[in-house]
Amino acid sequence: MRKLIVSSLALAVAFCAASTSAHAQAKLGTVDMNSVFTAYFKTKDAEAKINEAKNAAKKEYDDRADAYKKALDEINNLNKQLDAPALSADAKTQKAKERDDKIANIKNMEREINEFRQTRERQLQEQALRMREGIVKEITDVVMEKVKANNLDLVFDKSGMSLNGVPLLMYSKENVDFTNDIILVLNKPGRAPAVSTTTDKTTTAPAPAPASSASPAKPTRP
Repeated sequence: MRKLIVSSLALAVAFCAASTSAHAQAKLGTVDMNSVFTAYFKTKDAEAKINEAKNAAKKEYDDRADAYKKALDEINNLNKQLDAPALSADAKTQKAKERDDKIANIKNMEREINEFRQTRERQLQEQALRMREGIVKEITDVVMEKVKANNLDLVFDKSGMSLNGVPLLMYSKENVDFTNDIILVLNKPGRAPAVSTTTDKTTTAPAPAPASSASPAKPTRP
């Protein structure tokens, strides 16, 4: 039994030594993915295209909102005319019908504005996601080229945070970080393939308030 215990201890010591030796030989690297993503010129290009799409959608929304306001003013004007004591019964009936038709039309305008807003918001989110995925893939591909070229065993993202807000990587030597190398490769003229930057139009404007049968409400602008 004693020999068995001694043999087991010897094996454990040998295993620990081998494990320590393997870890000592492991080649590690670190990269700040957040810094790389921010410094990559395609990120700035993607943000510019997203902003362009948002501005175009805002203009389209403003045009719709202006048309809504014009229709609302016409309804309010008809309401004033209907309150005029001198208005004949036939004229009042005609204007009441005209007002009701405009109210029905403005409700359709409200629905179209809501649908426009929801559609453009979804399109912009999808466009931004596609752009981000494309850029992240390019960055990851360059990181993997670095991994293969230097035969690295592990690479840590320095910008990663744990659930309690503490950096996942508490410390690393400067010589194992290759963030700047990745940025230089990515920003080298003519290196990276184009990322899809379809300019879907969208806006984040809130929906207009519903109109009542007597006095429809004015839509809220972005």
